[in-house]
Amino acid sequence: MKANICGKKIRELRKKNKLDQVELSAELSVSYDITINQSDISEIERGVRGVRDFELRAFSKIFNVSTDFLLDD
Repeated sequence: MKANICGKKIRELRKKNKLDQVELSAELSVSYDITINQSDISEIERGVRGVRDFELRAFSKIFNVSTDFLLDD
């Protein structure tokens, strides 16, 4: 069973925005004071790690999409 339903979209958006996992981690830290390291992002994208509500909001702001978009299968 997957720990989240948004990982695939986060990976697609990250690649579309030409960010690697380390760069996304840095953006979360600098812009939103959220510490998610590269291995955590990898786990999120693979659906292994869950995503907290405030993390989901930060991802949506970074990628300029709604949280509903990230949660939509």
